[in-house]
Parts: sequence; structure tokens; C-alpha cells
Amino acid sequence: MDKNIRRYDLDWLRVIVFGLLIFYHVGMFFVPWGWHIKNNEISEGMRWPMLFLNQWRLPILFVISGMGTYYALSKRSIWKFNLERCLRLGVPLIFGMLVIVPPQIYFERLVTNQFIGSYFSYITTEAFIGVYPEGNVSWHHLWFLPYLLIFSITLSPLFVRLKRNSSRSINWIQRQIQKPYGLFLFIVPLYFIEALIEPFFPVTHALIDDWFNFINSITFFLFGFILIATGKIFWESIERIKSKALIIGVIAFSIQLFIWVQGKDSFLIHFTEALVKVTNLWSWILVLFGYSSSYLNSNNKILSYCNRAVYPFYILHQTITIIIGYYLMNLEWSIVTKFIIMILGTFLGSWVIYHFLILKIPLLQPLFGLKKNKY
Repeated sequence: MDKNIRRYDLDWLRVIVFGLLIFYHVGMFFVPWGWHIKNNEISEGMRWPMLFLNQWRLPILFVISGMGTYYALSKRSIWKFNLERCLRLGVPLIFGMLVIVPPQIYFERLVTNQFIGSYFSYITTEAFIGVYPEGNVSWHHLWFLPYLLIFSITLSPLFVRLKRNSSRSINWIQRQIQKPYGLFLFIVPLYFIEALIEPFFPVTHALIDDWFNFINSITFFLFGFILIATGKIFWESIERIKSKALIIGVIAFSIQLFIWVQGKDSFLIHFTEALVKVTNLWSWILVLFGYSSSYLNSNNKILSYCNRAVYPFYILHQTITIIIGYYLMNLEWSIVTKFIIMILGTFLGSWVIYHFLILKIPLLQPLFGLKKNKY
């Protein structure tokens, strides 16, 4: 595979999925399950599209990150790769925990009456005492960064070895995915993780006790690297299977909805739902790769701008969402009105900070994971 070939469809997917993340986090303000702050009116109907997104939105990001790692290791040594990962993931994480996340916890504490006073008072007295949720130090939505950093450093020796001596293992995978439904073989390890680990380790994003999420996420990250390593065979296979994956995804999610609505639980239902869940999420991942490969594999100025803006938007967006939500939460406005205001406000606020501050002040750019400004 030519390491110099750039897949613009992967860039588009990254932009789209991170854009959906903003919609998802705004949606968390309105759905029945817990979040940092909640609207005064809850939407039962919003839970279904939210549950659909939640199935594959993070897995596909880890797959794309694994794919990006393949390209990154094609251009630099393992030491340069790991140094860059530390700078582009570790520095924004530390900056985010010190500057971006504290306002989120401040407004959460105001809502729960755990703190009364100005933000200045909070930041100078309590912001950096104790670990969340009991304390106030947290990475909140930035949890993706430490996980990805650990995955990158831990697996980089294996990745380098695969790239140098990949003939036997990669050739075997190439043969499998060329079969009519060969790409669905990847659900086998996902099923065992879902069925045997998920019940015992709820998702916490706290790293040290987050075994299901950690193992599941690193598996998707590994999948991304492996799939790209198969070269054009993956893209040929994904083109052939995309329409079948769409049908399977629709059927699988319909079965999931039926199971959720029934609300029954048993040993048999758990193992059945685990199979349906991994089939569903992997199907939609294949669908997204397949159709983006067909229709989005081209570059333009919009993609170049958005692709660079994604990382700062990701870092900034949830803080802006929570601030807007705090001032809307008790207003007697409709959910639709609040949702639109929060979406537009989050995108616009993130864009203003990105375009007029981050792009204009070079010293800020490394704090948001950006290389030298191209604009």
C-alpha cells in the first residue's frame, strides 16, 4: 500500500462523527439518563436516536484513529511517533483539565448546590481539590485523549512489527475479508468482550477501573490499524459489502429496539442482546466506511478547514454546551427551541474561539493539538 495516498473519506468521516458528538452531548441535556446538568423537561422520544448514535460513534473514532496510526508510522520512527502522540494528546489533555473542564464542574456544582459563589472564587479555592465526582479534578469529555495516548504508546511496537513483518498475519486477514461476509468476522472478539466483560465493568471513563471500555476501545483501535494494513483489499471488500451491511444494521437495530421496549432481562437475553449489539454497531461502521469511500473521497477547502478545526472543536464544545444549558435549563421554553439554541450556540462559540483566537495566536495552537498554522 502506498503510504503517501491520503484517504479524504477518512478525514470527512472524522469531521462528521465529531460533529455528531456535539449533537449527542446537547442531546444528553434532554434525555432521561444522567449527565452533568439536565433540562427542566426531559424528552423520552430523544432517547432512541441517542441510543442509535451511542452504539457506534466512539467505536468508529477509535477505528479511524487506528487507521491514522498506520499512516503516521509510515512517515516517522516509533520514537518520533510516540513523542508526537505525547505532544498532541498529552499537552491538550493537561491544558483541558486545567482550563477547559473546570467551568463544566463549576456549573454542575452550582446546579447541585455544592458550591455557591463566583467562578473566580471556585477556581482559586476548590477547582483542583480531589478527584471527580467526589472532588473537582476531571478530564470529563476529554477522556478519549488519555485512552488514545495509552493505546498508541502501548501498541506502537506491535504496529511497527506488523508493518515490517506483516506477510503471514496480514495475508491471512486479507483472505478472510475477501469472502462474502468476511468483514463480519471482526464481531467475534467484540461479542466475547460484550458478553463476558461488559456486565462486570460499567463504563466510567476513569481509566483505572474502566476495563470493559478500555478493552473494547483498544480492540477497535487495533482493528483500524489492521484493516488499513490490508491495503486496497479492505476498500474493495467494503465496497462489496456496504449495501448488505446496511440491511443487516437496520435489522439488528430493530431487534435491539424490540429487546429494549420489552424490558425483560435474563441470561439468554443478555447473550442474545450482546450478539445483536455488536452486529449492529459493526454493521453501521462498515456502512459509514463503505458509503464515505464511494462519495466522500475527495478534498476541498471546506474539508481542509474543518479537518483542522475538529480537534479544537472537540476540546471546547462541551464546556460551551454546559454554560449555555445552565442559563436555559429552568426557562419554560420548548425542548426544540432549547435544542436549536444549544446546537447553534455550541458550534458558533467553538468557531469564534477557534477562528479568531486559536488560529490567530500561534502560542495557543499546541494547547489544542494543532501543528503550525496553515491559514
